[in-house]
Amino acid sequence: QVQLVESGGGLVQAGGSLRLSCAASGRTLSWYAVGWFRQAPGKEREFVAAVTWGGSSTLYADSVKGRFTISRDNAKNTVYLQMNSLKPEDTAVYLCAVSTAWGTKIAQYDYWGQGTQVTVSS
Repeated sequence: QVQLVESGGGLVQAGGSLRLSCAASGRTLSWYAVGWFRQAPGKEREFVAAVTWGGSSTLYADSVKGRFTISRDNAKNTVYLQMNSLKPEDTAVYLCAVSTAWGTKIAQYDYWGQGTQVTVSS
């Protein structure tokens, strides 16, 4: 099993930046990929970005390409999401999750953190 704890959310003005962290503990070596998802009030949870745990492959949703960057620090068992040029429509709870498969589908991800709130004001 693995435990995930997100941090780094907050309130920021449009155009600003935030860096989210996802700290993992437990059997982290068993997992192939780490993903970031987000869920806004009244909306479905959606994929944001993913990175392979041991490699350098990444995936991004079209809505965040060029603005968000996912990275990982294996020594710290932590995955980051650098978010630049934030827009009001980025407002959501951001969650990280781990998967034994590579992809963007929510059903592929087995363990989830509790999430961190990101609010972007206009």
